[in-house]
Amino acid sequence: MATHGRRAAASALVFVLLLAGCTGGGASEKAEAPSKGTVRLAINPWIGYEASAAVLTYLLAEELGYEVEKKHLDEAKSWEGIENGEVDVIIENWGREAEKKKYIEEKKVAVSAGTNGNKGVIGWYVPKWMVDRYPDITDWRNLNKYADLFKTSKSGSQGQFLSGDPSFVTNDSALIKNLDLNYKVVYAGSEAALIKAAKRASEDKTPLLMYFYEPQWLFTQVKLAKINLPPYAIGCDKDPKKIACDYPPYLLDKIVSKRFAATGGKAYELVRNFHWTNDHQNSVADDITNKELPPDEAAKRWVDSNKIVWKGWMPK
Repeated sequence: MATHGRRAAASALVFVLLLAGCTGGGASEKAEAPSKGTVRLAINPWIGYEASAAVLTYLLAEELGYEVEKKHLDEAKSWEGIENGEVDVIIENWGREAEKKKYIEEKKVAVSAGTNGNKGVIGWYVPKWMVDRYPDITDWRNLNKYADLFKTSKSGSQGQFLSGDPSFVTNDSALIKNLDLNYKVVYAGSEAALIKAAKRASEDKTPLLMYFYEPQWLFTQVKLAKINLPPYAIGCDKDPKKIACDYPPYLLDKIVSKRFAATGGKAYELVRNFHWTNDHQNSVADDITNKELPPDEAAKRWVDSNKIVWKGWMPK
């Protein structure tokens, strides 16, 4: 009876070991570390933002163990998301002084997490070939002289001014009215449509006057010239309806919910420390757009090549 019992026990042990081997070998091989939480990240509709979000997402997930829930929203909706709990982080904010007053100062549901390192420029642009042919075209006071060049079926008897997504930060309708320019704003609908128009106008040498901005990878491939609008001065854009000056320079910043700032732990520390350059952003955006890499692969490529940059962002 004793010998039979030992044999039965040994056989059972072998069965258990074999079963463990069939199911993956052991906890150390299969078990994944539990998530440290979820970060809800707004994704605004331009590629530079997507590039920043891709790198932040990669580091949150791969280095810190967080899950990231991406919320595809325009700028205004992202701020609303901060208030209603749908959004924790806006990684690239362009001014939005009205929203800062409403959500940071008055409602106190959002806080700034500092600049992200990107220097933003918004302005009016024409293809470089137009400056070569019409040297004075970059002076806004000469734009009416060239309005006929920019006429399209969408602008009728006026010159066309091509803008992007209607949700973008723009003063263009007010500028055209207050500077008494014979132009009509026509919306391309997206950043991709603006880029396509700029490439076509440069390659085919067709006239184009457009809204555009930096940082943007397109400037590494297409030569554009900026129109000199009346210089920006502090306060000249205080009344949106009376704006008659150029856009201000933007030191792009990060906005987070007050709750996330208080409870986000290492995820919030990473967001607060995130700080890179226009060239960094453009390299990731170029990989996503022109090399057709998925955002996570483009982010990994940048992370692998720039350890000296992002290591300084990591929580201590």
